[in-house]
Order: sequence, then C-alpha cells, then structure tokens
Amino acid sequence: MVLQIRNLNLRYPDKILCQNLSLVINSGECWAILGQNGCGKTTLIHALAGLSQINRKDEPQVMVAGKTPQAWSQRELARILGVMLQEEPGEFWGNVHEYVLLGRYPHAKNMFGWQAVDHEIASEAIEGMELTELARRPFITLSGGERQRARIALLLAQAPQCYLLDEPLQHLDLRHQASAMRLFSKLAAQGKTLVMVLHDIGWANRFCDHILMLFDNGRTIAGTTEEVLNRNNLEALYQCNMTEFVLGSERHFVPETMPRV
Repeated sequence: MVLQIRNLNLRYPDKILCQNLSLVINSGECWAILGQNGCGKTTLIHALAGLSQINRKDEPQVMVAGKTPQAWSQRELARILGVMLQEEPGEFWGNVHEYVLLGRYPHAKNMFGWQAVDHEIASEAIEGMELTELARRPFITLSGGERQRARIALLLAQAPQCYLLDEPLQHLDLRHQASAMRLFSKLAAQGKTLVMVLHDIGWANRFCDHILMLFDNGRTIAGTTEEVLNRNNLEALYQCNMTEFVLGSERHFVPETMPRV
C-alpha cells in the first residue's frame, strides 16, 4: 500500500468536490482520475501530495506509506512521492540537464555538488524523453511540449515510489503522448505507483488499470478500468452522449456532436 484515503471530503470554496472518498492505491497500479473541468481533480492531487492541510488529528484522511504526508521530512517524502502540477511557478535559468538534475535533490549525498551517478541518471532521463540534443539548451527557450517532457524527465531522475501527475500529457503531440503513456505503463510494471489526471479516455482505457471518476456533485466511482469505464458512467460523468465501439480487442468511447437532451 502506497496511498490510503479515508473518508476524504474536499470543498472549494463552497462547492463539494468529493465526499467520504475512501481508497487504497497499491504499488504497481496505474490510476486515471477523470472528470469535468472544475470537479476537483487538481485539488485531489494536491491533497494526496500533502500540499493542502486536510488531515485531522483524530482521523488522518490521507496516508502515504503509513504516515500522513506532514509526518515525513520533505526529503523523505520526495523519495516516495513525485509530483507534477499543471503549472510550475517561476522560471529556471539553467539548461535542461541542470533542470533535470534538480530531481536528484532527495538523493543527494552532500551539499557540495552532484555526484557522477546523479549526472548519469539525469542523462538517462533526458534520453528517455528524447531531449538529448536539447540537454545544453536554456530551459526557458524550450517550447511548451519540450518543457513538459523535461518536467517528466525531472521526475524520472527523482525516481520516487509514487508519481502524482496532474495532466502530464498537456502540450504534448500525439507521438509524445503515446511515448509518455508507454513510459508510465512501464513504470507501473516495475512496481511504481501512478496516479494521473487525464482528459483522453482512450489513453486511460489503454494504459490505466484503475479509474477514479469525480462527478460534479461530490460523488465518486472507483475501481478497475474494466468495471468502471463504460458508456453509462461516462455519459453521467461528462454530461454528454457517448458512442461505444470495439476495434480489435479494445473498447473506444467517442462523444457525440449533438448536445445531450
């Protein structure tokens, strides 16, 4: 067990985002969080990462590897959780390699510089995200998609046990979306845990083994992809008509163009 959620209630500011959510997320699982804009997906990622104060003393609502996020030191927590937020505050003025090296901070042996192994791991992460030719380029000169791939590379260098990813595919073209999802699936196969906010049902269906749906009224549905991902649930979730069809051995869901009556 990596993450445990107990009777979690989230509101923002006066809207109920989720109510009495209880969930156990284990090693090797890949979860997709689905829902409409403003339903609380980002707020939930923040809660799981310990970025918002939601744990009560009498009954902790989020546990990370058996403790509340606040009970871990920042470096200890960073060895367990790697977090990608939608937006990254501020600018980084170094090059791509130096940026990805920041992911090695939780593993640093001393404060006097990086070791050779840190540079090797950063270079491997950069190569994995197809950024080798850009490694010495200033980070601020990258396109949105290149920055997003560098952000994923930083998390790979960090090598946490659990990845919390808020829209990790934003800005990526189709080829790099597919490449990123294959990478996430490979990490799960290696025993890592992934929880990601997605808007593309196809990627969730193909690569995620569990789904958490956040509805607009605070209701939630969670379970395996096979159990949860169906036409009825998707139509209720997104409030639009869906067409379901099978291509090969895979199910596909496409929103209809006419508004729901």
